[in-house]
Amino acid sequence: MKPVILDVDTGLDDACALLLAARHPELDLKAVTCVGGNVGIDDVVRNTLTVLEAAGRPDVQVARGAAVPLIQPVRSARHVHGEDGLGDLDWPRSTRPTDPRHAVELLRDVLRDAAATGELITLIPLAPLTNIALLLRTYPEAARGLREIVFMGGAAGIGNATAAAEFNIWTDPEAAAIVLAAAQDLGVPVTMYGLDVFYDVVVTLDQARALSGSPSAELACKLIEKRSERYQSDGGSIGDGGAVCAVIDPSGLTAQEYPVRIELSGSWSRGRTIVDTRHTSDVANDPQGPATTIRVATAVDGKRYAELWLATVS
Repeated sequence: MKPVILDVDTGLDDACALLLAARHPELDLKAVTCVGGNVGIDDVVRNTLTVLEAAGRPDVQVARGAAVPLIQPVRSARHVHGEDGLGDLDWPRSTRPTDPRHAVELLRDVLRDAAATGELITLIPLAPLTNIALLLRTYPEAARGLREIVFMGGAAGIGNATAAAEFNIWTDPEAAAIVLAAAQDLGVPVTMYGLDVFYDVVVTLDQARALSGSPSAELACKLIEKRSERYQSDGGSIGDGGAVCAVIDPSGLTAQEYPVRIELSGSWSRGRTIVDTRHTSDVANDPQGPATTIRVATAVDGKRYAELWLATVS
């Protein structure tokens, strides 16, 4: 089994990812940490506990983390995810408590244990990178427990929060810049699962409505119906769930190493991931100095990952 931790701002697509990570037999979901993003932190925590309950995983530790970005004001995406962040589905809510530790402390403790045992963990952030930036700068020794970071965020050339920037990076670009720099300093491999592939893992309404027989399957169906309604299509992307698919089945993802920077200024480009696709000689002579080289997802086998998700959540 692959040990993983998810860091989430649970909206509709994070919920798709949580169902997959909680139920797939090849993943050992060690913990889930929460951060403000799609909705406020209270709703994020409530949604996360609720999805794990539907997945039959009340055993998974959940911790509340940063409520706001490092510098700029919080800006939610309720227009995408509904007022409660879970599509206003009126789904039965979990009442169990969270772990008493702050998310950064839970991450620190789980990763220290992993380093001690040699069971290295894949960290899958699906939200603004605030918690992860705080972790890697406050407790850099925790990185010894990391196998890799596979994050959903950014893009090589498109945006959604703005014309230039993807929502997770745009929400806290300083945190994203810190994470890339810290990962390079600490020797942690990073993969960016961005908007270039985010929309390509699609479950049709017919496939979703064939799901039944368990709370997990029923919630999965409702999530796809809401995603379909939001984008006025006959199906819905599992969004963040694709990043979890990429950890389970890496061969379904095409990725290439590129230098990447985070734009921290600019009236119209703040939060953009600058993916440097120039010839290596040009990159080497960049007057701004070296960027952080990471794996950037460029293509995905959407049908394969959709089938993986459907088989798992059902």
